[in-house]
Amino acid sequence: MKALILALATAVLASAAAQAEPPVTGPLLDKKAVTLEFAKKVAEAAEQKAAENSWPVAIAIVDEGGHLVYLARRDGTQYGSIDVAIRKAGTAAAFKRPTKVFEDAVAGGRTALLGLPGALPLEGGLPLWVDGKVIGAIGVSGATAQQDGMVAKAGADACGCVPR
Repeated sequence: MKALILALATAVLASAAAQAEPPVTGPLLDKKAVTLEFAKKVAEAAEQKAAENSWPVAIAIVDEGGHLVYLARRDGTQYGSIDVAIRKAGTAAAFKRPTKVFEDAVAGGRTALLGLPGALPLEGGLPLWVDGKVIGAIGVSGATAQQDGMVAKAGADACGCVPR
């Protein structure tokens, strides 16, 4: 009896496997992504610029989807700067442009940009470009907006991640 049940079960499973749909195939993207090591190098270059000027900043590196990969906070940096740095980086990654573009547009009267979901229109966020594609972004907060932008640029420049 057990042999009969086992034979039936095997036949049913074999039949189901034969009727299963073939796996989906097709071309896959081959793309570069932010690694932890890469993120640390970008943040270290940015932190060096902040240290040279004694600017207390938080530095966030995100992947292309705006997900945090690495965060550094200099001693004495206000805690609120952590979230702001992450949001600046996320904005730069999502919209593939510096956050200063949004800040300038809002200052010029385009207040509708304030309604963009997840966007933070404050200078200090830069997308990281590799081979013509955004692979992530850096966001900096804690000093003045202009100083945040300078620190972010130092990080992006160090890895050659600025558009040419």
